[in-house]
Amino acid sequence: MTHVRFCEFLSKRSAPFVIVLGANEIASAVAARLTREGYRVVLSHDPYPPVIRRGMSFHDALFQDRAEVDGIQGYRGETALEIVRVLTVTGVVAVTSLQLTDLLALRTPDVLIDARMQKHRMTTNLRKIANLAIGLGPHFAAGVNCDVAIETHPEHAGELVETGETRPNDHVPRYLGGVGRGRFVYSARDGVWRTPLDVGARIFKDYLLGLLDGHRVLSPMDGFLRGIARDGVVVPQNVKLVEVDPRGRASTWTGTDEYGRAIADAAYRVIAKAAHARHWTRPVTVSYH
Repeated sequence: MTHVRFCEFLSKRSAPFVIVLGANEIASAVAARLTREGYRVVLSHDPYPPVIRRGMSFHDALFQDRAEVDGIQGYRGETALEIVRVLTVTGVVAVTSLQLTDLLALRTPDVLIDARMQKHRMTTNLRKIANLAIGLGPHFAAGVNCDVAIETHPEHAGELVETGETRPNDHVPRYLGGVGRGRFVYSARDGVWRTPLDVGARIFKDYLLGLLDGHRVLSPMDGFLRGIARDGVVVPQNVKLVEVDPRGRASTWTGTDEYGRAIADAAYRVIAKAAHARHWTRPVTVSYH
């Protein structure tokens, strides 16, 4: 059956293959939407910056934990055969620590999406690697380092940029429950992060959240943990380490939110338009057991 799966994955009748760079909540929202539409999606995890909204992402599949976003399951694959085994099952996403160069050896992607949201790093040129290259967020320019870019600025989330550049990062977090930057804890130094807590935990102001390089990290306010970096990860300085949801009973920390869905919907529209214009194979719904 493995041989049948592999041959079907490589054949022209296979559903379009999508590589998404990143395993954060935006990458996961895109992957969940495309998977529901029948595409085969693999998420390539990048450790920078660390994923904190783990209940809203497929990130924890890398550690064999349950990972589900809007009814779509994520499963780890660390070899070509493992990834193919995942991708030939309907309604699941493959999650891997393999990087783009490794995945390109598996099969040339129909679509490449950079959802790493690396606000402080230079963006590489994604064009010509796949039939369609999409960049999400700052530092992307359509026709320069991607084919189409999608805005991730909170006030313009999901807007398509088919010429020119996306808006630069303004370093102003979205407001949630009336709180902006104040609901986040940023890493004060490089180091290993140790914490016994997980997303969804109820915490209070000045509650000990964990230790970064042996230094205490305290909660900035009362609320629920909407995001927290996984225990044991190596964290660089000045990145988001913890997010507190101050909304009480209205707090959420699983599934996609309106912001992520807007970006995911935009990505799907771009891909669907390109698929129609280029006559790609329509997604199939073959399930192997």
